[in-house]
Amino acid sequence: MNLSNTQPLNAPTVPTLEISGISKRFAGTQALDKVALVLNPGEVHALLGENGAGKSTLIKIVTGMYKPDEGEILVEGNPVQIENAIQAQRLGIAAIYQEPRIFPDLNVAENIFIAHSNRGKVLHWRKLYSDAEAVMEKLGVKLDVRSQARDLTLAMQQSVEIAKAISLNARVLIMDEPTASLSAHEVKQLFTLVNALRNQGVAILFISHRIEEVFEIADRVTIFRDGKRISTAPVSQVTPESAIRDMVGRTLDTLFPKRDVAIGETLLSVKNLSKEGAFSNINFEIKRGEIVGFAGLVGARRTDVALALFGIAPADGGEVQLNGQPHKIISPQQAMSLGIAYVPEDRHEQGLVLPMSIIANISLPTLSQFLTGFGLIKSQKEASTAEDYRKRLSIRTPSVALEVSKLSGGNQQKVVISKWLNAKPSLLILDEPTRGIDVGAKAEVHSIISELATQGIGIMLISSDLPEVLGMSDRIVVMREGRQMAMLTGPEATQETVMTAAMGQIVETV
Repeated sequence: MNLSNTQPLNAPTVPTLEISGISKRFAGTQALDKVALVLNPGEVHALLGENGAGKSTLIKIVTGMYKPDEGEILVEGNPVQIENAIQAQRLGIAAIYQEPRIFPDLNVAENIFIAHSNRGKVLHWRKLYSDAEAVMEKLGVKLDVRSQARDLTLAMQQSVEIAKAISLNARVLIMDEPTASLSAHEVKQLFTLVNALRNQGVAILFISHRIEEVFEIADRVTIFRDGKRISTAPVSQVTPESAIRDMVGRTLDTLFPKRDVAIGETLLSVKNLSKEGAFSNINFEIKRGEIVGFAGLVGARRTDVALALFGIAPADGGEVQLNGQPHKIISPQQAMSLGIAYVPEDRHEQGLVLPMSIIANISLPTLSQFLTGFGLIKSQKEASTAEDYRKRLSIRTPSVALEVSKLSGGNQQKVVISKWLNAKPSLLILDEPTRGIDVGAKAEVHSIISELATQGIGIMLISSDLPEVLGMSDRIVVMREGRQMAMLTGPEATQETVMTAAMGQIVETV
């Protein structure tokens, strides 16, 4: 159901939250420059912008983490100074984030009421559970409030976060990338919750890099660029093209610049690949210059297949052939020697050493190339290589000696790709390559992927972003709970057929 046509009910003239002329400067960076934003009761207001546009700074000001240099904040028409998070909470302002901030060793009810300071010296468990169930019922969520938070899915954890905000009588709910790690089905569940909150008069600020979601859920759209408010309009007056143009300050020819490539001979052949407890009987081929997408809902175990091919969690059954030769891959070192590279889905935990420089991160997997006979690093060669990838992949940085932690998400992802390209792979596995990066950076990463395919590199593209899989892939493998449900090619591959297979249904193809 498209929820964007649901308009705020009886919206009063006094906004729930009004921000005007807010500015914030950090050293030499103007993070926000006299921005304005109005949230009405019962409204979902989307805030879009590239990384560095000022969205996070605004959230931190509204939630009391930062103080603005100038400007005014009004809550229901009254000027307020938000000094800290406790004061924001008392004003009815709450925020939920991409990764829920819950206590895993507490149960659902305890998490919902953890921020309440007025429950008395003696805890009445029966009332606690009864009140928690009442909040969940108000949201239309069926969940055992006595269950441990650590056992919940990510989507259910977010439901608990929303319940926590509602229990505190939140009148403003800020949702910062809440769908980034959710499956399509879980996104629909979340949007059902958002619609319920809207109908209850909650003002919602919805931040997402997924343009299609904005048009499904939002009433109005505000776009920031370089710390300034560029535009605000009803969603009916905004198109994906105009939104992207306002976000990046230019027109993107296409978000998915897939080039026509002459597909070469078979590079990788996988037959009946299996791993007990993870996946079974996976069959596919990747040819030189071909991009094979892997689609599926959360829990499909696509990453497990990638980990097996890269030797991190080896398969225990089936056959893998590279260039026609069978191999049993049991370690990343062996995979690399066979020409396989793996860009993991979590660039912070698995892809980068954040305190180290761009130079050191790019050379890390192939450090032996940069050592003298005495084991010393050839610093000049190392820096030269990093500088070459900076130019080739348009990594935006004043210096390749900069700590990689200081880069934006999109530029960090380019560093991860660079370090594996330096290994000269013939097969590149990309696991969620554009997760958490803005639309402009996404287009650049897609362009890099397409360019690599023209060089004859075979690419395995794992993504939960369905438009990305459809827009960039030559063929699509659809998985569900460790099983291969379909192999779709050309006109067979549509959002409907992919989702049908991902939900476990039989896909009818011509």
